Amino acid sequence: MQRKKFLGSALCLLLSATVFLSGCNKTETATEATTQPEATQNELVNPPGVLPITKEKTTIKVMSRTNPSVENFATNEFTKWLEEKTNIHIEWDVASDPQQKLNISLASGDYPDVYLGFNITPVQLSLYGKDGVFIPLNKLIDKYGVETKKMFASLPYTKELSSNFDGNIYGLPSVNECYHCTHSTKMWMNQKWLDAVGMKLPTTTEEFYQVLKAFKEKDPNGNKKADELPLVGANIANSYVDTYLMQAFIDSDRSMQFLKDGKIKVAFNQPEYKEGLKYLNKLFKEGLIDPQSFTQDRNQLRKLGENPDAEILGAIPAQNPTVFNLLEGPRWKDYVAVPPLKGPGGVQASKYIPQGITTGSFVITNKMKNPEIAMRLADFLYSEEATMRAVLGRPDMEWKAAGPNDIGINGKPAKYTVLGNSSPGAKNATWGQVGPSLRSNEWRLGQTADPKNPLEDILYKETLNKYEPYKPDPKNVIPTLFFTNDQSDEIANISKTIDDYRKETTARMIIGDLDIDKKWDEYVKNLDNMKLPRYLQIHQEAYDAMKKK
Repeated sequence: MQRKKFLGSALCLLLSATVFLSGCNKTETATEATTQPEATQNELVNPPGVLPITKEKTTIKVMSRTNPSVENFATNEFTKWLEEKTNIHIEWDVASDPQQKLNISLASGDYPDVYLGFNITPVQLSLYGKDGVFIPLNKLIDKYGVETKKMFASLPYTKELSSNFDGNIYGLPSVNECYHCTHSTKMWMNQKWLDAVGMKLPTTTEEFYQVLKAFKEKDPNGNKKADELPLVGANIANSYVDTYLMQAFIDSDRSMQFLKDGKIKVAFNQPEYKEGLKYLNKLFKEGLIDPQSFTQDRNQLRKLGENPDAEILGAIPAQNPTVFNLLEGPRWKDYVAVPPLKGPGGVQASKYIPQGITTGSFVITNKMKNPEIAMRLADFLYSEEATMRAVLGRPDMEWKAAGPNDIGINGKPAKYTVLGNSSPGAKNATWGQVGPSLRSNEWRLGQTADPKNPLEDILYKETLNKYEPYKPDPKNVIPTLFFTNDQSDEIANISKTIDDYRKETTARMIIGDLDIDKKWDEYVKNLDNMKLPRYLQIHQEAYDAMKKK
């Protein structure tokens, strides 16, 4: 394929930084950020902990992000069960492009009572909380948050990470202490292909390069065709071709930041990052990275994984191997995780995410006339009963209580057994992890280990044995930082400018459209001109303030 043919699309390469909104709606401000809604007992709402939530059927407008495992939120089995339990009817507005829909709805002022599953960032929560678009929930939690307060007590970090700099909570989280997700940046490699070319799992960047060359040149799928794709990624989280490999050159967190001598720095302007780009450029020039990796989505990657003629994928960056092959299919079982590679400078690190929390999973706006109702709905979603149904499905259909002799993934007595999705209506029985739920490590690893459905067991063991040994020293992990409203405004604007420029420029360097050696100094200088030093200064101030506490 000619370079120019895919260059325009490749410039859209998404690396691993978060993109923040750069503005906010200031036309509708029902409250100041420090003002709490009165949490007196509403005559429409039953007392805390009592079901149904409302005494009469009540409708709320909810905007949700789409999910491929949910056929229809309105007809969904969990939705119907939830309405029966709570007396709350949800009027759905489902967004196929959540970020764009969020931006447009907030900018226009045409937003719902509740944002569900948008995973709104702390910066966004602060910006719109300050303007009164997102209401503070503290008093509502105190009054109605039966399950929420239990969660805050048992997992204190959930409250800490949900609280804004001003002390307000503008959004409730989804909690998923997914053990294997703490090391979500993994590389999966075809073991059958390794056996075919007579090689072992690579341990260094040089060995990884040699394995990819063998995959390209030695016909490991045995079909006498040069159809093998040695390394394939996608334009989705955890499947970017650079993230896993860059950890062999410079260790950084998911925001591409790191601590050095107590100072916060970014990885993407360091000499080691430049060397990583040169390594990626080498792989690309030799045809070892499939060009589709920069633009294709999850479905396109899966089509490659399900190629009917033969297995054609050698190595794939992904959180789990089913990202490129349907769970029902057998091929994903041919892949094993590659431990973090050791780079030329001796770096060997796993990108580590210490807490299982997604902020802004349930956000109540100032359009909600009775926020007590929405608060109680969110609170109920944290109950074990609701979590089981929202995530797993219907009892004795998609899951069942574990027997006395069942053993969990962690080797302890199991809590529940997953039965699969073969039941009638199973594909529309859950919310597909959209919205709040409370899934602790104890809960997740309490699933019965099932040899016939080994995915979770494999993920647990691969993470424990291959990635956990390379997690960073906790002292070097940057904690979640809290910013003032003014700092949030400034960071949002700087981040957008830097992210757009960085993604375009580094993509061009990887595919060879820009000479890395000749353009590197210009790239670093441009980042400085885009106020990267000020961006780091703000983060440093927030970090220093947290350390003093």
